[in-house]
Amino acid sequence: MRGPPSNTCPGWLMTAVAPWGENQEDAYDQGLVELGLGDARLIRVEGAMLPMGFEPVAPESLPMGSLVECHLAIGHAYDGGIASAGIAWAHCKTPEGDECSITASISTQMDSISTDELLRKNFRNKLASRDLEVIEFDIAVDEVTSGQGHFGVALAALILPETMSFQHSEQLGRVRKGLTRSALDVNPNKKQSKAPVPRGPKRDDEIDFNI
Repeated sequence: MRGPPSNTCPGWLMTAVAPWGENQEDAYDQGLVELGLGDARLIRVEGAMLPMGFEPVAPESLPMGSLVECHLAIGHAYDGGIASAGIAWAHCKTPEGDECSITASISTQMDSISTDELLRKNFRNKLASRDLEVIEFDIAVDEVTSGQGHFGVALAALILPETMSFQHSEQLGRVRKGLTRSALDVNPNKKQSKAPVPRGPKRDDEIDFNI
């Protein structure tokens, strides 16, 4: 049994492939079993930000019936086709000196090398949009070739097993403002309802995050 919430939130990256499904749902379920999520109840999480206090750990077995949050990328293939899925996390620092972690995921009908490159590009853009400096990061990408006449799936997941009991007010970060464009930046004819938000920081081609 897990203990009370701590100041750290563990999580880990995993990938899996299943090339011989009778249909997409069958291939997907096989992939979940390979990921170690076959006996868990899943909450698929959207968005880039990870819980404050995220800490990468080695994969662990989950009890049957566990309620688990995960960031999940799913790549589908059929009849000899290929698909890839990838996921990444980075531990970062804001200009104010706060530390946080974010994630990015992707699925494609391309090979793993091309998918890895696209994931890194998208991740750099996410970092730039938030004006974050990378401290450390990890990335995982996998590729599947489906069997003839069968469905295949490539899965990549960032599994967060303890978030349901983790979040409390003292475990949240500060509110950050002024990082994105306002509607007026996009549509100058739009009637102004409030002060415009300053434009965000430099984009991918102007910043090197060494990813």
